[in-house]
Amino acid sequence: MKYLIITLSLIFTFSSCSNYLEEDLSAQITSESGALSNAEGLTAALAGAYKPFSQTWSRGLGNASTQAILMGGDDLTTHKASNKADFREFDQFKVAQQNGRLPFVWSGAYKSIQGANNIIANYANATGDQALINQIAGEAYFLRAYNYFWIVRLWGKAPLVLNTHEFDESILNVESSDEATIYAQIIADFEEAEMLLSNQKPDPGRVNKGTAKAMLAEVYLHMAGWPLKDVSKYADAASKAKELIDNQETYGFGLMDNFVDLWPSPTVNNDGNKEEVFAINFWAGEWWNGNAVYGLPARPGDEGGWDDYFSEIAFFNNFPEQVRKEVTFQTELEDGTPWQEFSTARPYFQKLQGPAQDWLNAISLPLERMAEVYFIFAEAQVMSTGNNSDPAALEAVNKIVRRAYGLPKDTPDPSVDYTSLTQEQIIQEKAWEFAGEYSRWFDLTRLEMVEEVTAMKHPDDLQPLGPINYYLPLPASETLANPNLISGE
Repeated sequence: MKYLIITLSLIFTFSSCSNYLEEDLSAQITSESGALSNAEGLTAALAGAYKPFSQTWSRGLGNASTQAILMGGDDLTTHKASNKADFREFDQFKVAQQNGRLPFVWSGAYKSIQGANNIIANYANATGDQALINQIAGEAYFLRAYNYFWIVRLWGKAPLVLNTHEFDESILNVESSDEATIYAQIIADFEEAEMLLSNQKPDPGRVNKGTAKAMLAEVYLHMAGWPLKDVSKYADAASKAKELIDNQETYGFGLMDNFVDLWPSPTVNNDGNKEEVFAINFWAGEWWNGNAVYGLPARPGDEGGWDDYFSEIAFFNNFPEQVRKEVTFQTELEDGTPWQEFSTARPYFQKLQGPAQDWLNAISLPLERMAEVYFIFAEAQVMSTGNNSDPAALEAVNKIVRRAYGLPKDTPDPSVDYTSLTQEQIIQEKAWEFAGEYSRWFDLTRLEMVEEVTAMKHPDDLQPLGPINYYLPLPASETLANPNLISGE
C-alpha cells in the first residue's frame, strides 16, 4: 500500500485526557470495536474530540500561534527581530506556506472534526442514558461546526469532510468546498447541537444549548459580511443573540460585574466564570496539555518573558483612559520602567499574562464570552433595523462600557452612555473589550476594514511587505499531499 502523508491531520487514533475523563482508551474507540455502541464509549470518544484544542505543542489553540495568525489586525504585533520571524510574516502580510505557525489551527481543527464525525456516525444506535447520549451528540455537532467556523474564516475554501470516521483513499484527493457550502454545514450542525444539548454545561470547558445559540448568532453575523454579504443574516443574528441574552440565567451565563474579575490573578481562580460561554480547559500536568497562550508568551523579555505578542502602538494610544485599559495592559516593569523604555518599546497584554511567570499553566482560555453576544446583538440590531438609537442595542453596549469605566454595569450613566450607535462605534468598542483576544481580525475582515486600519499603523510598528490578503495560505504539507486543495482567493 502506498505511503500516506497526514492529509487533513486525519490520523485514526483517539486518546482521552480531560477533567472529566482520564483513562486512555485510544486503541479501542472505533465503531468496529463496538466501543461506540454505548454511552460510556461515546463519552471517551468525546474527550478525544475535545483534546486537539489543547495539545499544546502539536495542534490546536493552546499556544501563541493563534495570536500569530491573527496579527493582521491592529491590536497584535510581535518583536521586530529576535526569533519571531514566523510571527512577523502574519503581521506583515507575507506568509509562506512553510510557516511553522500555520499548521496548529488547521491540524487541530481537522483532528477534532474527525473525532466529532466518529460520534455523529454512531450515536443514534448507542444504548444507555438517552439524555447523556443526546448531550454527547450535541457536543459533537457543536465541535464540528466550531472547527469549520475557524477554518472558513481563516482559509475560505477548504475540504468539507463529514465521514472521516472511516478510511477511504478518496480523502487523499478531496477538493475544497466554497465558503457558502461550508457555512451552510456550519449552520446545520449548530442547529442540531442547539436541539440536542442540555441547558447546563456538564463541566467547565464543555458546551450547552446557550453556547450553541451564541455561536449561531456569531455565524449569522459573519455571513452578513464579507465574503458572502448576505445582509438578511443581520436579523437572524440579532434574534438569536437576543434569545440568549433574555434567557442567559437559564444557561448559567451573564456579564461579570467587574472587568478585572474575568482574568486570573495570584489570589483569584475564576475559571468557569459565568461570562465564559465557551473556553478551553487545560490540565498542565504534562508539557503537552497546558495553556501556553497565557504566561511567558505574553510577558516582556525584560522580565524573563518570551515577547511573542503585545500591542501595536496606535491601538494602545487610541484606547480610552479607563479601568479596562489599566487591566488590559502592562505599561511598567516591576522597577517602574515605562513601556516606552521596554526593549520592544510596546505595552503588553497584562490580562493574558496569568498569575505567574510560567510557560505552561492550567488557566482556562476563553474563546467566546457573553460580552461578545451583547456586541453581536447590538450590531446586528442596528444593521437590521436601521435604528441607531434602538434602546435594547444601546443598553447592550452601554452595560459593557459602564463596566469598562468601573461603573455599575446596570445603572445608566450619562457621562459614558451612548445615545446613538453606528456599526463603526460598536466595532471599535468591541476592539477595546477584546484586545489581544480572538476577535479583532475576524471583525476587520468581514467588514473589509483591514486596509483602513493598516494605513493607520504607527510608523514604528511593523509595516506590510506584501499585498493584504484576507485568507491564509494552506500549510505546505497539505498542498503537497493533495494538490486539489486550494484556499480562498
